[in-house]
Amino acid sequence: MITRLSQLFLRTLRDDPADAEVPSHKLLVRAGYVRRVAPGVYSWLPLGLRVLRQVERVVREEMDAMGAQEISLPALLPREPYEATNRWTEYGDALFRLKDRKGADYMLGPTHEELFALTVKAEYNSYKDLPVTLYQIQNKYRDEERPRAGILRGREFVMKDSYSFDLDEDGLKKSYNAHREAYQRIFARLGVKYVIVAATSGAMGGSASEEFLAESEVGEDTYVRCVESGYAANVEAVITHAPDARPIEGLPAAVAHDTPDTPTIATLVDWANSADLGRTVTAADTLKNILVKVRTPGKDWELLGIGIPGDREVDEKRLGASLEPAEYELLTDADFAANPFLVKGYIGPKALLANKVRFLVDPRVVTGTSWITGADQQGKHYVDLVAGRDFEPDGTIEAAEVRDGDPSPDGAGPLVSARGIEIGHIFQLGYKYTDTFNVDVLGENGKPVRLIQGSYGVGVSRLVAVIAEQKHDDKGLRWPSEVSPFDAYVVIANKDESARAGGEQIAAELDSVGLNVVLDDRKASPGVKFKDSELIGVPVIVVVGRGWANGLVELRDRFTGESRELPGDEVVAAVQAAVRG
Repeated sequence: MITRLSQLFLRTLRDDPADAEVPSHKLLVRAGYVRRVAPGVYSWLPLGLRVLRQVERVVREEMDAMGAQEISLPALLPREPYEATNRWTEYGDALFRLKDRKGADYMLGPTHEELFALTVKAEYNSYKDLPVTLYQIQNKYRDEERPRAGILRGREFVMKDSYSFDLDEDGLKKSYNAHREAYQRIFARLGVKYVIVAATSGAMGGSASEEFLAESEVGEDTYVRCVESGYAANVEAVITHAPDARPIEGLPAAVAHDTPDTPTIATLVDWANSADLGRTVTAADTLKNILVKVRTPGKDWELLGIGIPGDREVDEKRLGASLEPAEYELLTDADFAANPFLVKGYIGPKALLANKVRFLVDPRVVTGTSWITGADQQGKHYVDLVAGRDFEPDGTIEAAEVRDGDPSPDGAGPLVSARGIEIGHIFQLGYKYTDTFNVDVLGENGKPVRLIQGSYGVGVSRLVAVIAEQKHDDKGLRWPSEVSPFDAYVVIANKDESARAGGEQIAAELDSVGLNVVLDDRKASPGVKFKDSELIGVPVIVVVGRGWANGLVELRDRFTGESRELPGDEVVAAVQAAVRG
């Protein structure tokens, strides 16, 4: 079937939308693929829906090829299963919660681990039924606090989520690896440049966890890698290389000094280097103590002290990942007033531990390390306060920023950072959900076997934006053939009847061999048509213009920008070859 641009529900825009921040957002709106309805909520217009369906097709084909079976569960979910796993509370404000007319609680599903576990429990009861992998491609909902970047970070989005159920850990590992390989095939077919990084499991729970990050300067995820070893991890998952403990014997005693007007690390370092301490002091020699309050779901707020080297800042994503499922907040003036032992700018480990405030430190704060840190009095700091001698932290926490040049956890070399967009995430969940719902089958020996679960997601709608981010140029979108809304874009570039008839003929010939064709038959200028063809981004543009009088057609490659003339009877073969790549 030939799609005629004169009849297509499409309006292209010459100007960028006012709220657009990143190229994919600008171009998908300008080219008429999507339209904003509300913050984080978008309509898919015909062109956009075609690309979305193409991405879905690739995902579906690879999932089916690995033996997964597609089902569809509701997006409107009852409270009870999520209450059982505590995620009704753990998800916090990210959930869309609602009540039916009878007052029963429901939610719009952000993910479906619970429902898949219950579905398998209801249908299977024998080891002979296992293993099984089920998946769905479905709209998901998360109440993002700051939806941004168009469909890259929305409140409603399309996701493929699949779940494996196995009899033992060896089976889970096989399912996990099968998904890993399927994801690699999916992203290769879509032409996406990506890296696989170690990740945290977050609110999902589970053990082994990896993210697939599309390389992009506009990505919200920072990852690091070691060039020497190939190690790669999301910053939340980086394990700090801790130094060996040092001997305590012979270290000078801690001394409290008057340090007026030194509430910041910079002012403290200036004081130290003017105080004749016998050495040059840097921010790395100071211990910065940050106070937050944390709350585990269903419990009250409690104070938490976090000690990190003074040359580091707290990375909120790393801190949040380390504290999950607890939430945290910075202290308010009222909190300080209620805890007078907390002296702003001069907080130290001693008062925290004396007042039974849990105190976690950066892994670099090992026994025998000596620090300049707060003495819990206005205008006073300790010099040479030694970990393991003068204070004993309650444990360690990964909360400090990861920087270029930090040693790789595998010891192979330094880390370098980059930014990416999460497009896939795979988890070995283990028994978290099957334990909650007692998902058992009878084993070969007649005894119950608890199933072990894996969870695997792909951001389907997000992939549309990711491809747009990675493939666009200054003229517009450039879709790979695998996902393009059309195989060929035929432009009638002359107003004479001969060129119009030629365009109709070429479009019909392309259509006859099964190619998906859009024909720009509008009564618009050639300049407008060429600009729209470049903006819309179909990989092959066929121009029927002046050369048609001599039987010639121009073929343009949207990716390379190259063009060539060829006889009209060679167009079909040339387009077929281009589409096959």
